[in-house]
Amino acid sequence: MTIGQTAEVARRELRGFFDQPMAYVLAVAFLGLGLYLAFRSLFALSYATLRPFFDNLPWLLVVFVPAVTMKSLAEERRGRTLEWLLAQPLTETEIVAGKFIGNWLFVMITLAGTIPMALGVLMASEADAGIMVAQYLGAALLAAQMIAIGICASSFTRNQITAFILGASICLLLVLIGSPIVQYGLPPALANWAAQLSVISHFQNIARGVVDLRDLLYFASTCALFLLLAVAALGRERLSHAGAAYRRLRLGTGAIALAVVVLNLLGGHLRGRVDLTRDDLFTLSSGSRDILGGLDDVVNLTLFTSDDLPPEIQLRVRDVRDLVADMRNAAGEMLSVRDINPDDDEDAASEATALGVVQIEFNVLRDDELQVKRGYFGLAVTYADEQETIPVIDRTDDLEFRLVSAIAQMTAERRPVLAFMTGFDARESFHYRSFRESVADRYSITSVDLANDSVAPFVPDSIDVLVVAAPMTPVSPDAAAAIDSYLDRGGAALLLMERHLFNPQSPTLIPVASGLESLLAERGVTAPGEVVFDVASAERVQTRQGIFTVLRDYPLWPVAFRGDNHATNRDLGNVTFGWAAPFTWDEDGPAVTALWTTTESGGTRPAGMMVDPSFPVGATQDEVGMQTLAVAVEDSVGGRFIAVGDADFLEEQFVQANSQNLVFAANAIDWLAQDEALIAIRSKDRTPPVLAFESDGGRDALKWGSLIGVPAIFVLVGIARVTRRGARAERRWSDAVAEGVVRVTTSGGTGGEDEDGGGVR
Repeated sequence: MTIGQTAEVARRELRGFFDQPMAYVLAVAFLGLGLYLAFRSLFALSYATLRPFFDNLPWLLVVFVPAVTMKSLAEERRGRTLEWLLAQPLTETEIVAGKFIGNWLFVMITLAGTIPMALGVLMASEADAGIMVAQYLGAALLAAQMIAIGICASSFTRNQITAFILGASICLLLVLIGSPIVQYGLPPALANWAAQLSVISHFQNIARGVVDLRDLLYFASTCALFLLLAVAALGRERLSHAGAAYRRLRLGTGAIALAVVVLNLLGGHLRGRVDLTRDDLFTLSSGSRDILGGLDDVVNLTLFTSDDLPPEIQLRVRDVRDLVADMRNAAGEMLSVRDINPDDDEDAASEATALGVVQIEFNVLRDDELQVKRGYFGLAVTYADEQETIPVIDRTDDLEFRLVSAIAQMTAERRPVLAFMTGFDARESFHYRSFRESVADRYSITSVDLANDSVAPFVPDSIDVLVVAAPMTPVSPDAAAAIDSYLDRGGAALLLMERHLFNPQSPTLIPVASGLESLLAERGVTAPGEVVFDVASAERVQTRQGIFTVLRDYPLWPVAFRGDNHATNRDLGNVTFGWAAPFTWDEDGPAVTALWTTTESGGTRPAGMMVDPSFPVGATQDEVGMQTLAVAVEDSVGGRFIAVGDADFLEEQFVQANSQNLVFAANAIDWLAQDEALIAIRSKDRTPPVLAFESDGGRDALKWGSLIGVPAIFVLVGIARVTRRGARAERRWSDAVAEGVVRVTTSGGTGGEDEDGGGVR
């Protein structure tokens, strides 16, 4: 096969698409439907991600790609030009490869019509560009596979409708066998095989940002298989069906097809992946490697996994095994790993029960009825006389943190102390249940009473981090002096300021003085009593309007974005606050880092304002600007503290609405304790960032520019090329006659003759 001949076939195939009106109709229909469905979910969820589009992409390509490829070879047969083409100095491989490349380039040019949407999302948010690159890579591989299927179908028939139906059926089959409705009705072993051969699992794995060798192998091998079948279909045109060469062709093709199937079924044992996500969400973090690499004694990790687990969690099983393998490599001989199946070994089942790993139940279809089956999918970490058990691995996004933090806690010589200040109506640890649970495995949680008048209050040096949470009565001068002295001695404190008390009767906010304002002022930080709003990025709340429940943005509950780079906000996208107060500081004072800020559409209002969600903020252009909601301060003597302008952000309603609130607070404690190894692990948040627009104009420009502007460009280009096709054909035919060049005719991709009367020299 020569590259020049293949490129010539591909060039003329691609040019044939852009000279036929049907190609533009297909492109506009594909883009219009795909973008419409994507924007409905994109704006409804307000997440900066292209997943709404790429989740629908396999289903869209099932129709679009066979419609594009159906004429590639079928039209050659119908027009009786295939024999003529095969008589030229072209091999079957060159013809099929050229047709494949031309069709693939057309599909990719059409898919490029979604790039303005991607660029708009990137400019309007902190979306992960690496994930988008992986999504387009996955789309390119998926398109290549389906194009190979379409060309294969087109090579078997002279009827393009038959080619479309055959190609669409095969593509749909590869999509459907990975869907839950099909998987649910198959026996477990057959369902697992079907899942490995399905498009869905491989495409979704790449689309989340991970380029895995197993997925590349799947797309490359299946694409090559269908192209080989197309080459074989053309090759039989030159062979006698009764001859030995024809029999060898059929036998060799069947053997290769079987080998591809077996290769993909056994390919799950391969290892090797590239994490394209910005924060290496699916790669072992540096903090994990440091902790595991620093082990000086053997830790045991046992993974209990049944063979016949439901197909819908097979990707999770693969992720867990990959993570465990990475941990073992990082720890070397200090992490002993066992992967056992308790279903086949009574001793293993007894060990699983003793460690607290329980069986999970799921349904399978047997004898035309649903039956309940049990299996194991849990793990246990043991060290000396301590153990940490995950009875059922129900999620993998936080599994690295759970395992590594458990190992760090088991092997630590001392547990740091986290103390909540009591008195002055301050909130204690039990007010923040989720936060307490998130740090209790690594910190000894206690309290310190600074409201005792019988003795001078002080903060013991044995306390690693002091938490002062929303004192509702002013902290006494002695207590403030004790905190100040603690910081001067190199201590660390988390100050959760609450400057407003909600009055539900009005409803209004009543100003509150915490008594910590002077302590902050001495360190160059001012905490005024206004309440912050953000009209561009706000939490949605439910309000009752008559018989209806209405969802509306509530600017007084801003969804803040990452400010300056800092360990506590690393890898996080946003944090939600409620009725928060702002901070300002003196640039000439100690080192102050802005952790969380509003957008440029933020602002402040006096504390006594109406806070009903239906009451408009009514900010003018002169009143808006970026506001800082949390700061980190480091003194020259070694003391450090973090001040947050809201203490409600760790309440259950906020934590459940935005899990990153909890991650930020836990990161803050680790940074204050100067133990940052786990921050990089905990901060791995796979939730997409918020999609917030500074104005409705930007939102409308992205939506209508993509929905109308991009298809309009295809329409205009199509009109220009199709209407000028006759003039170009006459000019090129005249040039060809003048040069004495004889050409043969090809179909030109979507049908009809090539514009210059032929195809390949």
